[in-house]
Amino acid sequence: MLPVDLFSADLLAANLLSPVVLAFALGLLARLLRSDLEIPAAIQSYLSIFLLLAIGLKGGVALRQQTPHDLPVLILATIALGVVTAFSAYGLARLWLRDGRIDGSAIAAHFGSVSAVTFIAAQQFSERSGQPADAVLVALVVAMEIPAILVGLALAKGAQGVRWHHVREVLTGKTALLLLGGLTIGALSSADALAKVDAMYFQLFQGTLMLFMLDMGLLAGGQLRFVGRSALRLMAFATALPLLHGLLGVSLGHAIGMDAATSAVFGTMAASASYIAAPASIRASLPEANVGRCITAALGFTFPFNLAIGIPLYFAFAALLSRL
Repeated sequence: MLPVDLFSADLLAANLLSPVVLAFALGLLARLLRSDLEIPAAIQSYLSIFLLLAIGLKGGVALRQQTPHDLPVLILATIALGVVTAFSAYGLARLWLRDGRIDGSAIAAHFGSVSAVTFIAAQQFSERSGQPADAVLVALVVAMEIPAILVGLALAKGAQGVRWHHVREVLTGKTALLLLGGLTIGALSSADALAKVDAMYFQLFQGTLMLFMLDMGLLAGGQLRFVGRSALRLMAFATALPLLHGLLGVSLGHAIGMDAATSAVFGTMAASASYIAAPASIRASLPEANVGRCITAALGFTFPFNLAIGIPLYFAFAALLSRL
């Protein structure tokens, strides 16, 4: 069971003052101060590939040791949650942001999908709490991402407008391929074989994540400059909706038998918004959509909110449910 004081001042301070969060803040500050600090595109790509493959490997190793017997139920529940969050994002975008069908659909794809980096941050939080989340969540990240993007495309084009190549693009995208590939490698490789890459993918994970978060701060700061007059309305949307999705995800995780730490990370997945996989898919299939605003909402508002406040809150809610 998780500690009961997960929303205490000490734990919040520990989260906000962790090297990962501080690295994000440094990048954000550097961009707002118009510093010339930049991370080359090739390094950005390497960092994301490394982290996705590493988290997949970790999940595969844990799954090899113990595969949940209710895996089909977990996958179906995850798919259902991805569909629900996509539709709720679409409805609120039409109502609150006053979006048209195309831009509302783009928002639905982004906010129904998952941020792999937010997922990693939640996993790290669970480890600091003393009860690591279940490794099956690595597979569930992919299960949540795919239907949300397809729902977004279907809302924009109509169900008949979604073709096999749209599904293939999502399945073969970098996030899905690396997470599932790493999961498979970790599950099939022996302990002796994995020991040979331990220094690379396990011991260097925290330092690489810190450097990646510095880059995320730079990107977020750059996006915030283009928000314009609708900043407050977009900020309200990009924080209130993830909060609702996060509490819903924690509740569903608890209902289907997840332990407190796992349901908290599951809720964080639902609360996150994609700024890697979803933008690539929407740009290719809906070139007329305002993808830049979606990235601004997801990376400029939702990501920092979850990093600083959302994740501790979802863990506190999960701890509360576990005691009822």
